[in-house]
Amino acid sequence: MATKLSISQIAEVLTIPIDRVTPIPQLPAWVMGAYNWRGEVLWMVDLAHLLGLTPWHQQGMCATYTAIVLRGRSISISTPDNNAEKQTIGLVINQAEMVEWCDPDLLQSPSSDITTPELILFMRGYQLKPNDKRLAVLDDEAIVAAISQS
Repeated sequence: MATKLSISQIAEVLTIPIDRVTPIPQLPAWVMGAYNWRGEVLWMVDLAHLLGLTPWHQQGMCATYTAIVLRGRSISISTPDNNAEKQTIGLVINQAEMVEWCDPDLLQSPSSDITTPELILFMRGYQLKPNDKRLAVLDDEAIVAAISQS
């Protein structure tokens, strides 16, 4: 099943060399590290790992990250010194293909027969396309809340 994310919080899609992300110890396992984005700290989050799927490093990926930059509206990540800071985050994904419009009124409720229970927590629903392909629509607010609570 392909996934979508609301465009309302997306600032940019980046391709970042792996060696440009600085690992930070004592953070949740799904936080890959920090990246200097336009003079600002961009926390790099492994979206698959956060959603309970196979972590990026176990997927045999290439030498660059593709990241969706989410604006820092209310995102906070607890740092090793226990200070929570509002931050912009980069959601590391396998690939970004296109922007596609979804009618919120046509979204179907997610269920465990089409996806994992962990992923359901982060979904607004799914859209059934004419070719019977299901497109999962992720809930950016649920993702931000999960990151902020950790």
